[in-house]
Amino acid sequence: MIKVTRLNGTETVINADLIESVEATPDTVISLTTGHRFVVSESVDEVVARVLAYRLACRRCPGQDDSEESR
Repeated sequence: MIKVTRLNGTETVINADLIESVEATPDTVISLTTGHRFVVSESVDEVVARVLAYRLACRRCPGQDDSEESR
């Protein structure tokens, strides 16, 4: 799940696994596989970074930190 901010300032959490596309039109629009669309204040690059961070966190074992991962 990633947290994003709608244009009216409210925060919402989106299931990152349902994101189909993210585009700048010039506002950032997140389209989900469910057909829902969210217009958010974050840039496309920020949304992508949050999705990547979410997926990386999902791959880590509980209690594992970066120093243990590099061993």
